[in-house]
Amino acid sequence: MHPSAHVHPDREGLERAAAEIRLGHLVVIPTDTVYGVAADPRDPAAVARLFAAKGRPRQLRVPVLVGDAAVAASLAAHLSEAARTLMDAFWPGPLSIVVRLAADAGLRLDPPGGPDAAPGSLQTVALRQPDHPQALALLALTGPLAVTSANLTSHPPARTAAEAAAQLGDAVACYLDGGPTPGRTASSIVDCSKAAPRLLREGAVSLSDLERALVRAGARA
Repeated sequence: MHPSAHVHPDREGLERAAAEIRLGHLVVIPTDTVYGVAADPRDPAAVARLFAAKGRPRQLRVPVLVGDAAVAASLAAHLSEAARTLMDAFWPGPLSIVVRLAADAGLRLDPPGGPDAAPGSLQTVALRQPDHPQALALLALTGPLAVTSANLTSHPPARTAAEAAAQLGDAVACYLDGGPTPGRTASSIVDCSKAAPRLLREGAVSLSDLERALVRAGARA
């Protein structure tokens, strides 16, 4: 892989980052929570690089960032009423929603030898639309991205590109340096793939806020 470079997330920097993604390389990007390391979710070799760079356990699937709810709908086999309600209420923002994956979505989010490495075996995926202009601008160029926090597994998440580089180094081809991220807390995760929504992780969006949104909308699965 080429030596890593820090670039400003202007148009030229975003195009450089998109080109690296298309080559199967890793890119670090700012988001509304912490910095993330991104790969093409349809390229199993790129996803394997992401796992290796972080030292991520194989059983932990990588979430996917999307540019808008329409992209999420194209990847999901079905979006429940609860999922749509939560997207309307908290997207773009720090809420990841687990959905059943469409059979033709083509995502390959597990490393070689992982539990869902065979084509067509991936059943669910966590989707999120980030509330960050530079992340959204990159997603407009690349489409969905497999993104997880830009740090070594079990190490503190990075709030600056420099912090990410100190941990991931030349395993990443390009660092988009958008300054410190505005958030400190990871996204909340709600599983909407089954009959009733279930909170998997309480993060930047509180359980009470999630419940209020669902009750207000009268949402059902």
